[in-house]
Amino acid sequence: MKIWTALVVCAGLTAGCTSSEDRILFDGQYFNAKLRKVDRQLDVFTVTVKPVSKSVEGALAAGQYEAIIHCVNYFGSSDIEWTVGPDTPTEQLSVVNDVLTLQGRCPRSR
Repeated sequence: MKIWTALVVCAGLTAGCTSSEDRILFDGQYFNAKLRKVDRQLDVFTVTVKPVSKSVEGALAAGQYEAIIHCVNYFGSSDIEWTVGPDTPTEQLSVVNDVLTLQGRCPRSR
């Protein structure tokens, strides 16, 4: 039983790791950025980035990067219409518990 427990723990730890070569640094730091669809719509999304305390500029860049990847993958364009994004004044950004939240949408093809 101990062997199975150890294998499950090791597998879980390994699955959550990304090699340092695969990590992209923003402002010299690594950020955990996650994009989520809003109400099952592919074009409308929120991006959460943490820890923003490392660098606001880096966190914004990491969030923008996640959004660009999403829009390119689903709509073939890096265009983004931000509700709260990289151009939002710092004092108006949504930061709660060291997590920055950005909001935007990928414009659909015209």
